[in-house]
Amino acid sequence: MRLRITLKSEDGSLRVPIQYNHLLQGLIYANLDRALSEWLHEKGHAYGQRRFKLFTFSRLFGKREMRNGHISFSGPVHFYLGAVDTEVLGSLAEHLLTKPAVRLGSAHCRVAEVGVEPEPRIDLAKPVLVKAISPITAYSTLQAPNGRKKTYYYAPQEKEWSEALVANIARKAKALEWAADVDEDLRGAYVKPYKVKMADQKILDFKGTVIKGWTGLYEGKLPEPYFRLAYDAGFGAKNAQGFGMVEVVRERGN
Repeated sequence: MRLRITLKSEDGSLRVPIQYNHLLQGLIYANLDRALSEWLHEKGHAYGQRRFKLFTFSRLFGKREMRNGHISFSGPVHFYLGAVDTEVLGSLAEHLLTKPAVRLGSAHCRVAEVGVEPEPRIDLAKPVLVKAISPITAYSTLQAPNGRKKTYYYAPQEKEWSEALVANIARKAKALEWAADVDEDLRGAYVKPYKVKMADQKILDFKGTVIKGWTGLYEGKLPEPYFRLAYDAGFGAKNAQGFGMVEVVRERGN
C-alpha cells in the first residue's frame, strides 16, 4: 500500500539540496507516533543480523530548476511512500493531516493533500514492466586483501543484479515470518533490465555514505505475494533511505 503526499511551501517556492533523501526520511520519522517511529528506526523486522524497515519513498516530483547544488521547486511537489505495515501509513497520514505545517529540512511546508494510491491491477502469471521512481540498488560487501570491507554495487547488466534483488525479497519475506517455502516459491524469479542506459545510474550521498543505484525500466517475474511485498517495501537494498520504489508501466505483452 502507498500514499501520495503533496506539499506546498509557504512562499510558493521550495528549495532543497540535491542530496535531499535524508530530509524526506526525516520528515517521515518525525510525523509518526513516537513509539512507532522509535521501533521502526531502531528495530523494524529482523531476519538474522539484518533489520528491515519495510518502507520506501520516491523522489520529489514537481516543476523544478537545478542551480548551485540545490533544486528549486515552484508550485506544489509530491512524493510517494510505500510500506508493508499499514500502521505506518495510517500514523503518517493522521499526523500530516492534523498539522498546519511540516518541515522539510529548513523549509516550512503546508500539507496540501494525502491520498491513498490504488493498487496496480496486473496478472502476475506474466512478466511485468516497472519503472524505478527512486534508484534501485543491489550490492555485496566484500573483504579486500588488506582485511578491509568493500561495498561492490552491481549494475543491472550483471547476472548478480537479479540474484541480489530476488534474494533480498526472500529475506524480507522471512523477516515477516511467512510460512511458505520462500526459496522454492522464488525459484525462477527474476528482475532484469528492459531499458536502462548509463544516464540511469545515480550516485547519491546519504549522510556521508555514497550509494549507487539505477533508475530505468525493468522486467520482473515474481509470484504473488512477493511482487506486492517488493512493490510496497521497495526493490533491492536501502529502501528506508529512499531507494527501490517502482511504478507499474504495463504488463509485458500488452
